[in-house]
Amino acid sequence: MRVTIVGAGVLGTMHAWHAVERGHEVVHIEREDEARGASVRNFGLVWVSGRASGPELDTALRARELWERIGRDVPELGFRPNGSLTVLRTEAELAVAAEAAARPDAAVRGFRLLDAAEARTLNPALRGEFHGALWCERDAAVEPRTAQRALRAKLLASGRYTFLGGREVREVVDGSTVRDDHGELHTADAVVLCTGAWLGGLVRELVPGLPVRRVRLQMMQTDPLGEQLTTSVADGDSFRYYPGFAGPGLDALKAAHPQHPVADEHRMQLLMVQRRDGGLTIGDTHEYDQPFGFDVVEDPYTYLAEVVERILGRPLPPVRRRWAGVYAQCTDTTRVVHRQQVRDGVWLVTGPGGRGMTCSPAIAETTADILGL
Repeated sequence: MRVTIVGAGVLGTMHAWHAVERGHEVVHIEREDEARGASVRNFGLVWVSGRASGPELDTALRARELWERIGRDVPELGFRPNGSLTVLRTEAELAVAAEAAARPDAAVRGFRLLDAAEARTLNPALRGEFHGALWCERDAAVEPRTAQRALRAKLLASGRYTFLGGREVREVVDGSTVRDDHGELHTADAVVLCTGAWLGGLVRELVPGLPVRRVRLQMMQTDPLGEQLTTSVADGDSFRYYPGFAGPGLDALKAAHPQHPVADEHRMQLLMVQRRDGGLTIGDTHEYDQPFGFDVVEDPYTYLAEVVERILGRPLPPVRRRWAGVYAQCTDTTRVVHRQQVRDGVWLVTGPGGRGMTCSPAIAETTADILGL
């Protein structure tokens, strides 16, 4: 079959990967020269730990398997099964972690509750004061700034993949034929639109009232730490944002311990991953009300730096980069993704939200199965 995929972020690239792997030909169209959206502006986390039990967790676990397999084929992805530690600084956070570690699906997530000494043995860079940590063995990481580029190079080597950057698809002409802004027609057996946070234009015309919203975030990256951060790191605020931790313990935490005012205002959690060059990617914030600001706000960066320094027990290296990004999220946040046939042979796949980097290989695999690839 011949497949046209629109959008070269991680979700579109994984759709291309599955189609080529199954022996089909792919024409991949991207309006930028290469991906510039949320797919390169994230942590690179393959984040199993906080996913809601049921379809979301199943999707994340399958995606984790696929990331590891693809990482063996494409070492440049920088896949590493480093796990994560959620650092616990209050007794209330310890109670949430203990509750999560006692659930029936704790083993498949790789949960284990550690005391502070055990956590420091696993990650010696954590020299600050804390009560313990929740270890999630199944979490992993890749390099978001280079992952799509590495995957594309591997796809090009197949001889069944064509990448057309700097082209915007403007129209579905007839069946599974699309027209780009160069006036060129692309006819295929199937079209998959993975347009990310681009929800206007053609997407709005095809699906008025699409149940997907845009979410803005702020992040930063430091100079090299000078030592290895052996795991990804989260703080207890992450319990408030991931559905896998919902329960009486979390209810008690929210009632007794309101978030820091800056964290509450910007809907924040700490996530931290070390890049291959030794720098730390640190975030993040969540902004839902549009129109989004055009600038970045300094208070969240100051707050995150203070939290990281307390956990590391040392000053943070100088910040090298700050940025904002926007991703698409289903308005019904219990849904992993919005997948809809919008014309004969044309499918729209969007809205995974903060799950995009984690779940994209499994989301794309399901789409390939539905399309009979």
